Amino acid sequence: MQYTKPLARLIEYFQKLPSIGPKSAQRMAFQILKMPKDEVEKFATALVEAKETIKYCDTCFNISADNPCEICSNPTRDKSTICVVCEAKDLIAIEKTNEYKGVYHVLQGMISPLDGIGPEDLRLKELVQRVAQNNVKEIILALNPSVEGEATSMYIARILKPFNVKISRIAFGLPIGGELEYVDELTLTRALEGRREVDL
Repeated sequence: MQYTKPLARLIEYFQKLPSIGPKSAQRMAFQILKMPKDEVEKFATALVEAKETIKYCDTCFNISADNPCEICSNPTRDKSTICVVCEAKDLIAIEKTNEYKGVYHVLQGMISPLDGIGPEDLRLKELVQRVAQNNVKEIILALNPSVEGEATSMYIARILKPFNVKISRIAFGLPIGGELEYVDELTLTRALEGRREVDL
């Protein structure tokens, strides 16, 4: 079936979003058509406002409307501990735990030669500057347990070695409720490496 042109265009734009296929895009477009006009206008304004006001923090490269961002400008955060993440969404995931009280550094990607992404394409120079210029005691690497994550972690550990700063990695273990027979080898390896003594 041929959609009327404005609807086809709307569906096409929704399909440009990650993980949105033709059927999901169609459902979203029809939902927009059902909404009151003032709600659609608010939605459009929110999109434009987000695009125009959200930038990268000059310190940690998190996305924020403020510069420095809310985390970097918070006086209660421990500036001596930096958690290195791949993307801003990883930072948000860690923040949701309410456990981490340090600051962050968002690389905006990982080393991936197959995709043409090298160390120079990431925010690694800025990380080195932060470690060199501030009283940083620990770097926590919170990168995905993938080939790219491993390569990026090893590279960071190597370039920061001269600064005598503690470098740690978050433990990757087994999901709660998971069964060992269905867990891949890398996850099991990480779970064994991240083991700790049982307190009695």
